[in-house]
Amino acid sequence: MRFSIFYEHQVPRPWEADGEHRLLQEALEQVELADRLGFDTVWAAEHHFLEEHSHSSAPGVFLAAASQRTTTIRLGFGTVPLAPGYQHPARVAEAAATLDLLSDGRVELGTGETSSGAELAGFGVDRETQTAQWSEAIEIVARMMVETPFAGADTDHIKMPPRNVVPKPLQKPHPPLWVACPRQETIRRAAEKGLGALSFAFVEPEDVRSWVDEYYTIISSDRCVPAGFAVNPNFAAALPMMVHADEAEAIERGIDGAHFLGYALGHYNAFGEHAPGRTSIWEEFQARRDDVGFARSAISADGAPLSVKVLQRGLGSVRGAIGTPAQLRELIGRYEDAGVDELLFCLQTGKTQHKHIMEALELFAAEVMPAFAQRRPARARDKAERLGDAAERALERRAPRRTVARGYAFKAGDSGVDAAAVAIPEEPAAPSARRAPGAAVTSLRRQLETHGERAFQAFVGRSDDARLARTAGSGAGLRVIFGAMERQFVPERAAGFTGDIQYNLRAVDGSVRAWTVAIDRERARARPGAADDAELTITLAVADFIRIAGRDLDPVKAVLTGRMELAGDFGVALKLGEMFGQPGGF
Repeated sequence: MRFSIFYEHQVPRPWEADGEHRLLQEALEQVELADRLGFDTVWAAEHHFLEEHSHSSAPGVFLAAASQRTTTIRLGFGTVPLAPGYQHPARVAEAAATLDLLSDGRVELGTGETSSGAELAGFGVDRETQTAQWSEAIEIVARMMVETPFAGADTDHIKMPPRNVVPKPLQKPHPPLWVACPRQETIRRAAEKGLGALSFAFVEPEDVRSWVDEYYTIISSDRCVPAGFAVNPNFAAALPMMVHADEAEAIERGIDGAHFLGYALGHYNAFGEHAPGRTSIWEEFQARRDDVGFARSAISADGAPLSVKVLQRGLGSVRGAIGTPAQLRELIGRYEDAGVDELLFCLQTGKTQHKHIMEALELFAAEVMPAFAQRRPARARDKAERLGDAAERALERRAPRRTVARGYAFKAGDSGVDAAAVAIPEEPAAPSARRAPGAAVTSLRRQLETHGERAFQAFVGRSDDARLARTAGSGAGLRVIFGAMERQFVPERAAGFTGDIQYNLRAVDGSVRAWTVAIDRERARARPGAADDAELTITLAVADFIRIAGRDLDPVKAVLTGRMELAGDFGVALKLGEMFGQPGGF
């Protein structure tokens, strides 16, 4: 179990002249203390225009200041909204890498979406497509941190030509990647993309167990295809926290802040109406808290085990980790049993006093943290056994980093519109026998879908025969190529021909793999295996077949030099090029 602190940088009204200045200076003092006490990470949110709730609009600046006043605590962006309307992915990659260098490799990069209209409308981000925007951006940010140069992007929401995004991070291949998970649906998405899950839902440990189990089940399954170039299998949950030897005093010091945190979230994301510069959320909170599940009177010092949600005398409320050291140990033990890897404690909330936060950090480190530190090695071993080689297998399903086609360059006088170069899958320097075909074929499929024939031609042109046979010549690779032939078939150019064409493809070991393309008056259909009665049989090495498909080998020259053999109707052979969308010849 890891223990971290989380900041929204809340400043409830009425505001004092130096309120924001004092808030940030005190937060840095708290981070310094947390570093000395052995807390694992400081997480800083990124929000915009959310008065009182979050004055943390530039977390990278805050974390950079913290990096120079600390030595071991990790520095978490918690989280960066990735829709391009907020900021270009290159700016995210640059900021994360710069902080990673400044901090000697201590960055955790949390990403996510937002649900408040204040931010979405403020930046012109479409609510309906922001999930798709995030999904595109997280993969592009990861590529920017590992590709030299970044090979460009041409997606629905992000278009960028090749550029070398610098600096590169100190951590290789890049800092651990996370995503904010307010719902179970986003937890599933985190697991499917090999990302750490940051749950901000304030959920009971008994309820979170099923979420954690499903998360790790997906991580270990074929559904996990990493967005980055490393898997970050970790589940973190956030909780309000305040600890004191006297339970009543802990409640007095921390409960109003915890409730204001929840109320402010609801104000901006669920039930509030806000007049910028005029609405006082703190005043509304005091008047309405009982009505929306933050009843102060429902919280009492009774020595009972802690819970997140409270119902007492018909009133609902929220509590979390607010109590004595013994109560916190019991509650945290239940989260540990549920499989949670990290708890993010929200202490700087509402009008909670700085001195009380400092005292709580000291007491937690002295009387709560040691019990869990002793169990860390055993938990790490159990987790490693549970995961096995899941991360390695997941990375085999991920497309490799890309490179730029030969000859691409931009000129000093170019305009703001730069022609996109073709991004080509880059094979790892020493691929495992299992990884190379699957990863490269996945990348090849994506290239054909994204850039079409240009990408395939570039891939073929820079590959030797061994690589072509190993990747595009694998069973999966041939399905991609023959599938492209099906799509490129032009019935009008077949001149009435119907029948089967059989391809006998020789592998490096001398074996022959047969494929049949069946042509009728409307379409071409490809399948593995020999034809019953082929009109034309074409025999050649699998690498030569790929080179012809990629226009890197002239088919007539291949026949004349003996690299390709034809048997059957030569007239059909002469029409093949036109049938499949090429300018004449076979």
